[in-house]
Amino acid sequence: MCAIKAIQDFSAYLCAVQELQSTYTSIDQRLFSHVHALAMPAPAEFLFNAALAEDMGLSSLIDSSHRAAILSGQKNWGHTQPFAQAYAGHQFGHFTILGDGRALVLGEWINPDGQRVDIQLKGAGPTPYSRRGDGLATVSAMLREYLISECMHGLGIPTTRSLAVVATGMPVYREEAKSGAVLTRIAKSHIRVGTFEYAAQLQDLDLLKRFTHYTIQRHYPQCLETEHPIESFLREVVRHQAELIVQWMRVGFVHGVMNTDNMSIAGETIDYGPCAFMNGFDWGTVFSSIDTQGRYAYGRQAPIAQWNLAVLASALLPVLHSDSERAVEIARECINTFVPIYEEAYVAMMRNKLGLLNPIEGDLLLIDELNAWMQQTHADFTLTFHALEDKSQRIQDIFYTAEFEAIARQLNLLKSVGHEDAKESVVRMQQHNPRFIPRNAWVEEALEKAVHDDHTLFNQLLEAGSQPYEQLHYLAHLYTAPEDQPHYKTFCGT
Repeated sequence: MCAIKAIQDFSAYLCAVQELQSTYTSIDQRLFSHVHALAMPAPAEFLFNAALAEDMGLSSLIDSSHRAAILSGQKNWGHTQPFAQAYAGHQFGHFTILGDGRALVLGEWINPDGQRVDIQLKGAGPTPYSRRGDGLATVSAMLREYLISECMHGLGIPTTRSLAVVATGMPVYREEAKSGAVLTRIAKSHIRVGTFEYAAQLQDLDLLKRFTHYTIQRHYPQCLETEHPIESFLREVVRHQAELIVQWMRVGFVHGVMNTDNMSIAGETIDYGPCAFMNGFDWGTVFSSIDTQGRYAYGRQAPIAQWNLAVLASALLPVLHSDSERAVEIARECINTFVPIYEEAYVAMMRNKLGLLNPIEGDLLLIDELNAWMQQTHADFTLTFHALEDKSQRIQDIFYTAEFEAIARQLNLLKSVGHEDAKESVVRMQQHNPRFIPRNAWVEEALEKAVHDDHTLFNQLLEAGSQPYEQLHYLAHLYTAPEDQPHYKTFCGT
């Protein structure tokens, strides 16, 4: 009883400091269901992101011995009621009614910078949307999301964040019994393209209007100052998604499951299930065990993003314009901006990776030649740009071939013709080419060891991931993979 009283007192203290809010649940009750986390026998903290907690103004959580109970949903945080969101989605191109099958939102927190974010528990038990799922998650899967999302943040790529992993003390049954865990995820919101699909299929125009206005107000309030706010909103989402995909391409990231329910309206990378970073370059790289047709391959991510955005535009048609034909025209105009935005951002990104400070005649041809060479040879994507930056970093034989030497000479010639400052060019390359990515072999080894209470390698990956553009010599062994894994696969956590 004393322990329960202490938890209650601590929760009351948090509430007095700042209450969680729940503006999302004020939109319409059809968009969510109140739900409580499954009772867990022995929640115990496995991992806690003290730096993120500090940045969020959650200092009262940092030194608490009670946070495992709070961040596993065993006690409500303040007066808000946890809820699971309803949404739909196109999964591998097929429409399905979905929802948070193993996640619940504790509420919304206002960061010190005034930004509103969701605090969500993932793996907290079944919800009304679980279908046949158990609503649970394994320690390994939650550690994987924690690691990859924090590495993505270190790379400077918009992403959800991970605040904690709490072991539940109960088994989770997949192909065999495994240890269970709950991840605390931080996101600008969990509104997805699929959420708009769900709202639209309810065929309630007033609801769709209110939900769209809420989303604009929360994420793109500047659009409310324009003549056509919803059109402006759609254009903003298109731009943010195009720029996000370019950032994925920059570091060789393959999301793995780009279903419409896994695309955040806020422009963040979300849902780290069957994802991984590419070693050897191949446009057709697929890591997901269920993506047998390559729908979400590395080189398909941009067209799939545009396809998903077209689904969003379709859901918005009733509120884009009162005239249905004009609404379709507006939607098409907005979606057609994706390709030029993406292509311009992609070329600018590749120039940065090559250290080309200004556009110069021949640079597009060089980019094409480099991509073709990497595709043909399957050269390590990350190490290729290090080798172009500095001959001393040509640590693989492939970078001493005549074909690569020709590309390197052409790059140096372009820089010479463009009268570019050599030191500034190198700095530009170092700023856009990470030394570290969480390579698959290291990730799998770290997860296996962490599950068995050896956190050394996992913590090393986190440290390298927090400074991915630095050369940390004591972690140099993490900058290359132990061996290439051409048939490496990742799996959905459910």
